[in-house]
Amino acid sequence: MKKTYTYRLEELDSLAERVISQLQEGVVILKGDLAAGKTTLVKNIAKKLGWSEDVTSPTFSLQQCYGEKLFHYDIYNHGLDHFVSLGMLEELEKPGLHFIEWGSDELVDILVSAGIETVTIEIEKISDDAREYTICTH
Repeated sequence: MKKTYTYRLEELDSLAERVISQLQEGVVILKGDLAAGKTTLVKNIAKKLGWSEDVTSPTFSLQQCYGEKLFHYDIYNHGLDHFVSLGMLEELEKPGLHFIEWGSDELVDILVSAGIETVTIEIEKISDDAREYTICTH
């Protein structure tokens, strides 16, 4: 199932609520150009889930954990092969929500074939303060 929504940046709380209501556990693959708003979306979701500390992109650390049920990954610098070689696929089996920035279609295929609930959110910048979010359930 695929649905597309347009939100202004100040309306992201509504999108965060939508994502949380549709998926309590599983993996969310975030796609979009640099500065499209992938980390910004994760920040809003973390806030809605009660996380009050800073949420930053795990570009260099590969993974950030926010409490015991919210995980944030970025495979931009390292790629899928490195992600897999580090055993990170096993991390995705932990209960909770896992957000992966720069995940590929190949990763989606791996997760779906492993029986892991997976959603893709493609983010397209349509103006400085608005984005189009296409949510696809696999």
